[in-house]
Amino acid sequence: MLRKAVYLFVFPGFADWEAAHAVAELRRHGGYRVEVVGINSDPVESMGGILVQPSSKLSDVDLDDIAMLILPGGDYWEQQSTHPELMRVLHAVDLRRIPIAAICAATTLVIRAGLLHGRRHTSNGLAYLRQQVSEYAEATTYIDAPAVRDRGLITASGLSDVEFAREIMAELGVLSEDAREQWTALFRSGRIPNGSV
Repeated sequence: MLRKAVYLFVFPGFADWEAAHAVAELRRHGGYRVEVVGINSDPVESMGGILVQPSSKLSDVDLDDIAMLILPGGDYWEQQSTHPELMRVLHAVDLRRIPIAAICAATTLVIRAGLLHGRRHTSNGLAYLRQQVSEYAEATTYIDAPAVRDRGLITASGLSDVEFAREIMAELGVLSEDAREQWTALFRSGRIPNGSV
């Protein structure tokens, strides 16, 4: 039986680097397939100018195939109203207790979708969330940390792609805890430990 896939949602202007560490390590160390899903099947251009072809569209997502849904950041979340089909998929994924990982401005989406349910979370700052989401009322469970994981919801600051990847790997049981910490330290320090290649 094939392993379930990690679904990466892409849209025009998505922050291509924010999920890059996570999807690379999930494929390399976790053996996960990565499916790229878009609002439709049209190619999208990332913030960095990389043209990405979705392998499926939201309306065709097979919920039985999703191991995790990853939502990268981008100006889209601050400028666009939420897409009804995306909201439907988010609610269905959350209802099935499939993990959702949102970084940077994508954290505003999980709030607008009403998915916090009292879960600890983080973002680009508490003031940022209050400015971006007028109905935000979960400040008591906001944690000022690079990345937070609570009951299947992973949130991260836009400056914390490495910590975001670490929490995603932890949620899916990829690498041991020690190996994840070593991996995080390696990418944060920019130095290869003595004796390593």
